[in-house]
Amino acid sequence: MPYVEPRVNPKNKNVEPLFKVLSVDLSNPSNSKEILNAQSLALTHRQQINEQIKKIAAQLNIDYAGKRPLFIAILNGSFMFASDLFKELTIDAEICFIKLASYKGTKSTGNVITSIGLDIPLTDRHVIIVEDIVDTGKTLHAFLPQLINQQPVTLKIASLLHKPEALQFPVTIDYLGFEVPNKFLLGYGLDYDGLGRNLKEIYRLVE
Repeated sequence: MPYVEPRVNPKNKNVEPLFKVLSVDLSNPSNSKEILNAQSLALTHRQQINEQIKKIAAQLNIDYAGKRPLFIAILNGSFMFASDLFKELTIDAEICFIKLASYKGTKSTGNVITSIGLDIPLTDRHVIIVEDIVDTGKTLHAFLPQLINQQPVTLKIASLLHKPEALQFPVTIDYLGFEVPNKFLLGYGLDYDGLGRNLKEIYRLVE
C-alpha cells in the first residue's frame, strides 16, 4: 500500500504551554541557592512530563487500536521518552531503535549518520517515529524519505519537545509534548557533550 499523508496535523492537539524549564549552571555546583531552587522545582516538572506522556499514550491507544504499530525511537536522546511512552501503551505494538548522529556539543552539525539500521520491513505497517526534540527539523527531513520509500501505511512523528523558532525544514509533529524556546536543553535523555542524559528533569544551560 502507498504511503498515506497524515489526515490531521494535531500540532496543537495534546499540546500544553511549556513547563518552566530549570536553569542551572552545571559548571558551578557550589552555587547552593541555585541547586536548591532547581531541586524544589524538580518534582513538579517531572510530574508534568509524566502527565503529558500519558496524554500522548492515551491518544496513541485510540488512534492505533488493532493496528499493531511500529515505534522507531531515534537514539540517543529519545531513549527515556520512548521507554516511558511505550510503558503507557495498552495496545499491541513493537519498538525498535535507530541512531542518527546530528549533534556535536551544543550545535547541529547537519550530518546525518545511520549507525544502527532498521531490520524490520515497514511495508504495510503503521509507523511512529519517536524523537526527544525537534528543532531545525533537518535530521527528520533527511531521514523520513528513507522510511517513505519502504511504503508504510502511515508514518507519523511523536516528539516530547519542539522548538518552533528553530524550525527550518517542514516537519509535521503529530504527537507533541511541549513547545520550548530556542535554548539549549539537557536532561531526560538530552545531553551536553555526552553528559546529563540521566537527569530526571529538563534543564536549560545558563548562558
